[in-house]
Amino acid sequence: MSILTSIRSQLAPIHPEGYPFIGGFALASLILFWLWTPLGWLGTVLTLWCAYFFRDPVRVTPLADGLVVSPADGRVSLIVNAVPPPQLALGDRALPRVSIFMSVFDCHVNRAPVGGSIERIVYTPGKFLNADLDKASEDNERNALVIATPRGRVGAVQIAGLIARRIVCWVKDGQSIGAGERIGMIRFGSRVDVYLPAGAIPLVSEGQTALAGETVIADLGTLGGARSFRVG
Repeated sequence: MSILTSIRSQLAPIHPEGYPFIGGFALASLILFWLWTPLGWLGTVLTLWCAYFFRDPVRVTPLADGLVVSPADGRVSLIVNAVPPPQLALGDRALPRVSIFMSVFDCHVNRAPVGGSIERIVYTPGKFLNADLDKASEDNERNALVIATPRGRVGAVQIAGLIARRIVCWVKDGQSIGAGERIGMIRFGSRVDVYLPAGAIPLVSEGQTALAGETVIADLGTLGGARSFRVG
């Protein structure tokens, strides 16, 4: 990541979803200052962190037939072949899966990995295990989406983590969406799994840092084709 890209990410606007939380932290800080000044400063630091957490940076998304971009900021924690959850209705055959883990310091606005039509959205209540664990894909609270594209169907699953308590989804069944457009967010540490069509080869590696809407994680089309870009 370049220095300019890093600065742009850190100084990003705040998403409106964060205003109530930031306001709550700020109010608590004022009360803590009244009780004991050092606690007030601690509250101030936490308020600044909350504002940082809810940042919503502009991203430049590469656009080309078949490109799959990361739906989340964070670390590529796992690349495996796995049977997709039944909520996705993608069959019982193992498919390539790329998992991106978001720490509490990553931007948590999620973006569409591909452009197409949203074919399915299914919310499933569950546990709040550490999102970095593989079994979180099956046990944790999650929201599953399937996007139909000319190159196949791509599944994206928002998974709540150890301290996450709400998954927010901003899209609806049947909606057309472009790659890199905002689809929702998960409040505090969490993970997003992407299920690729059979035969797709991930272009990222475990341990790599990904940026939502920018990092290409797979190419379902012809490699080396012409690309354009969308800023948003």
